[in-house]
Amino acid sequence: MQKAKSLKDQNRWQLWLAIVANAVAFYLLMQWDAITIDGVKTLITKAANILPLGLAIVVVTVINGQLSADMKARIVFLRWRHALPGHRAFSDLAPRDPRIDMDRLKKVCGNKLPDDPDQQNKVWYGLYKPLQNQPSIEHVQRDFLLMRDYACFVALATIGFGLAAFVELTSVQVASWYVGAMIGQFLVVRQAAANYGSRFVTTVMAEKAASTPAPRPRVKAATGSRSAER
Repeated sequence: MQKAKSLKDQNRWQLWLAIVANAVAFYLLMQWDAITIDGVKTLITKAANILPLGLAIVVVTVINGQLSADMKARIVFLRWRHALPGHRAFSDLAPRDPRIDMDRLKKVCGNKLPDDPDQQNKVWYGLYKPLQNQPSIEHVQRDFLLMRDYACFVALATIGFGLAAFVELTSVQVASWYVGAMIGQFLVVRQAAANYGSRFVTTVMAEKAASTPAPRPRVKAATGSRSAER
């Protein structure tokens, strides 16, 4: 858990930028009627000050705290049960990754790959723990955590900001465009998070398989017998 928290702390400033950008966009939307009067430049100048740095960090922490890790996984991977890609690590993800030597991976797992979703996740986690500090794994895990939290923020913002848009704006069309843009943003970020999550899982297996000696080829039994040759 400490590892995940450290990576999330590294991602905090990037989440802050995403929240600020969405807050500015929402502010501009709420001032839609004033754009033609005051001009875009004045509105942007004001919008830049609506979310100070300290408040933005608090907002990030509060928003991320509203959803559990399991709920975030459900949102990103669009599954209610066995949402994490680790539940499909050996049955689905590993065979489709050309980096993974399946024979070596099978040797690591005691010559038998798990097929039960819960067992797959447990076995995969056992592979991950000794390798968690490797740069290749740490990098993709950090990208996954960032996109996961960003996707969940956009999901919450789409609901909250979207309802406010329909209530406050006089133009239903503008509100609809805004909600459509938020949904589009969510779909793009969610897909990125899902891809990074799967890549995180397969990178662990690829690294583990690459560091494991290849299994010895089986020696075929000789055909025939000495008596038969006589």
